[in-house]
Amino acid sequence: MTAPTGSIRSSLRHRSFRRLLVALAVSQAGDWLYNVALLAFVYERTHSAGWVAVTTAVRVVPVVLLGPIGGVLADRFDRRRLMVLSDLARVACMLGLTAVAAAGLPILLAPLLAALSTAASAAYPASAAATTPRLVPDADLPGANAARSAVGMAAVAGGPVVGAVLLLLGSPGVAFLANAGTFAISALAVLSIPAGPAFCPARSGERGSVVADVVLGARALRAHPAALRLVGADIMCSVVYGMQTVLLLLLSRALGFGDAGYGYVLAGMGIGGILGTALTSRAARSTHPRRVLVLALLGVAAPAALMAATPCLTGLLCWAVLGGAGAVLVEVLCETSLQRDLDEHVFARAYGIAFPAAIAGIVGGSLVAAPLVSAVGLTGALVATGVLTAAYALVVAVPRRAGGRHRAARLPQPAALLPEPQEDVRPAEPVAV
Repeated sequence: MTAPTGSIRSSLRHRSFRRLLVALAVSQAGDWLYNVALLAFVYERTHSAGWVAVTTAVRVVPVVLLGPIGGVLADRFDRRRLMVLSDLARVACMLGLTAVAAAGLPILLAPLLAALSTAASAAYPASAAATTPRLVPDADLPGANAARSAVGMAAVAGGPVVGAVLLLLGSPGVAFLANAGTFAISALAVLSIPAGPAFCPARSGERGSVVADVVLGARALRAHPAALRLVGADIMCSVVYGMQTVLLLLLSRALGFGDAGYGYVLAGMGIGGILGTALTSRAARSTHPRRVLVLALLGVAAPAALMAATPCLTGLLCWAVLGGAGAVLVEVLCETSLQRDLDEHVFARAYGIAFPAAIAGIVGGSLVAAPLVSAVGLTGALVATGVLTAAYALVVAVPRRAGGRHRAARLPQPAALLPEPQEDVRPAEPVAV
């Protein structure tokens, strides 16, 4: 049976994209695999919650601060080389952490190496996002992005579990060493993709300063109202998720489900995200994309608010699955629209701003959750997450003005990049909101 155009199965027909997806899966699993071991190691050595908090923070902050620079690098240099160098640098950081654990070196080195590992990945997301449209036909782009999102969800859900198992079987150093292996495998997977135009940036002419390039990426987003609304929707879902990482822990304990219940609900969100990828091809083909985005946002808003009035774990799990599906739909619609509608010459720089902004939304949401509970109570805070998302959905529903100045000027795909012959595949309509 032939896979529907635009589905995950359809995108997996293309060999080079499959290899990129393997690299992403192993690399992202590695990013999450060692997190449990790292925090356990730091706490074991310091017995300080403050040290654990600092270690967690330094793993996130470099993504937010260096993401725009990573986008600039992805628009200047060969993206295949950037991804391989990123993986190799993270191999070195993991080997350094292994040495810290094995030799009893100063614990300060642990968060520093974790921060360096995150910093080394700054150009990776923009490089992968900019390369994906070169490896699959436009019609299969939603499926390819859905596959990348599913891999990310699986890494978030499964990586810590694997890390915890490795801790049970050995010391934190074993987990760090295993993690170094994941990044090495990722580098080999990227190297297995033939070098060539698929990884070359589309830029030409004089290079400006890094600051000027970051500003240009911001202007590209600002000049494109549809892109701004989609990025805003993705950030909104990230803020809600960040708030829920705190609020759902408090709710689970208040209902007597404990930390285990909290873990189940977060896992439900991940499962919902994976299930939601099955809807992305149909959503991307819709002739009413703004309506689809509004429904996806409401699919996040309603479950978030209804959790406040749900006293049973089964109900919470149902809402978590629905919310996760809505969030991944927003993410895939956002990414596909940016890839299709922004000029290739500026895409990586624009993505280098959009991606860190979503990560910053998670951090911001987690920080405001506790003060919000103090101000309006746990029930009020949970309802507020839904109201906030629904309010943004109403903003999206307002008809937009004429399209921005950075509409797609998509370059024809070189014959060498066409992975396999396709059967009467027509490009899908651009997603515009």
